[in-house]
Amino acid sequence: MTTVERTQVFLLPDLGEGLSEAEIVEWRVAVGDVVTVDQSVVEVETAKAVVDVPCPYAGRVVTLHGAAGEVRPVGQPLITIAPLDGGDEPAGHATYREEERAGSGNVLIGYGTGHGGSTRRRRRPRLALAPEPTAAASDNVPEPVPVPDPAAPAPSALVISPIVRRLARESGVDLSTVRGTGPGGVIRRADVEAALAPPAARLAAVPEQPVGLTPAGDGDVIVPLTGVRKVIADKLSRSRREIPEVTIWVDVDATGLLETRAAINAATPDAPVSVLALLARICLSGLRRFPQLNARVHTEAQRIVQSAGVHLGIAAQTDRGLLVPVLRDAQRLTTAELAAELAATTTAARAGTLAPARLTGGTFTLNNYGVFGVDGSTPIINHPEAALLGVGRIVDKPWVVDGQLAVRKVTQLSLTFDHRVCDGGVAGGFLRHVADCVERPALLIAAV
Repeated sequence: MTTVERTQVFLLPDLGEGLSEAEIVEWRVAVGDVVTVDQSVVEVETAKAVVDVPCPYAGRVVTLHGAAGEVRPVGQPLITIAPLDGGDEPAGHATYREEERAGSGNVLIGYGTGHGGSTRRRRRPRLALAPEPTAAASDNVPEPVPVPDPAAPAPSALVISPIVRRLARESGVDLSTVRGTGPGGVIRRADVEAALAPPAARLAAVPEQPVGLTPAGDGDVIVPLTGVRKVIADKLSRSRREIPEVTIWVDVDATGLLETRAAINAATPDAPVSVLALLARICLSGLRRFPQLNARVHTEAQRIVQSAGVHLGIAAQTDRGLLVPVLRDAQRLTTAELAAELAATTTAARAGTLAPARLTGGTFTLNNYGVFGVDGSTPIINHPEAALLGVGRIVDKPWVVDGQLAVRKVTQLSLTFDHRVCDGGVAGGFLRHVADCVERPALLIAAV
């Protein structure tokens, strides 16, 4: 049997829950490199996460199927591996031949094929993320926006591939002037080539616009609707098409909630609790009373499915767009556990390290848009869920307390719900319970 006949082709595996394709971000290996079983060979971006893909075969790389920036369908060839000649066998690999013949024998779902710590996942270069929320930001109090220093040097261009750097250097292209179209603004080879093309060629490269649309002009920014942005667009559009949603809202005095948080954190300084964690606890209390909102509509079967557990989604803004990581069976967590899980989950979401399965399966979403300095919103339901609670910023406002005017910490709560699962009485009852618990947190104890 010839070497060609013995080559093994590794197909792009199923990367989790309904994902049909992935975009190649960076190859970890090149043609001619020797790889071992379960060595990470490529970093890809799916609609839900950025993952390293390990190869289940050992040998020498013969072919890389696809270049950085190319989208590959699941089940299509990703990399071709040929067996090594006897003299090429790496020293110290006693079981190399057995691994080469057998592959890893594991199924890749999400982040790896199951072989523990033989290889380490290389951390992606940190992209330009927004600053992590401080204690004040977690209370919906917007932080001051830093003013750029005109004398400060321009940030370095975000380039991962050495091939792109070499192309730019040889072509005389200043990478600081190139706008990257890759994930998080990464500069790709196509971006450098576009910078080299004359203006007429750049316009000619723009796909023909549908009738009725204004064609892109010179200087217009073209942003491909791909990856996470495409999934967000599709999901929100489907939500608007299918769900007859209604939004109701109420202003509440959150002074008592902030005082309660301060008292908890003074007693347990090593395990601080955020306002978001307290709001999550209040939502769980409300859903216990009004389980109709912890549901989804099965359109084809013409039925409403109320979930036994509360899989709480937390809207998190990241450099890749708005993600909604899910805390499964959140009703089983204590308030301290909720706070810890929320902090760890949102951090992982911003870093792009959450498994795809952590971004699906929610039954109710909490959206803290107050961190952006806004008071209210009419949010779109995270399909196929039935409701979403939004929280605005907490600010000082005049408020009547016991017949006297006082300055209090006030926020606005908005509830968007699917009118198919319940009527206004249920939705209003839920929102009123949440508002009462925000104003008088002691009610949470009575509701347990």
